[in-house]
Amino acid sequence: MQAHVGDFLIIASNHLEGPARVGLIQEVHGEGGAPPYQVRWEDDERTTLVFPGPDAHIEHRGDTTAASGAHGH
Repeated sequence: MQAHVGDFLIIASNHLEGPARVGLIQEVHGEGGAPPYQVRWEDDERTTLVFPGPDAHIEHRGDTTAASGAHGH
């Protein structure tokens, strides 16, 4: 998993048909874009350090196919 500042981290819901959790990556702490990431979550505006699991993916800036409609950018 590789990300850049300004990309979005999308984490699938643990509940069937539940909303995905979306956060803006503010800092990348790993080498070459690897985790962990400092993420500001859209649902509660809190910022946390995240080590994403297999239920997560990155939506790069300008990528409208990965999670279209999941957030307002």
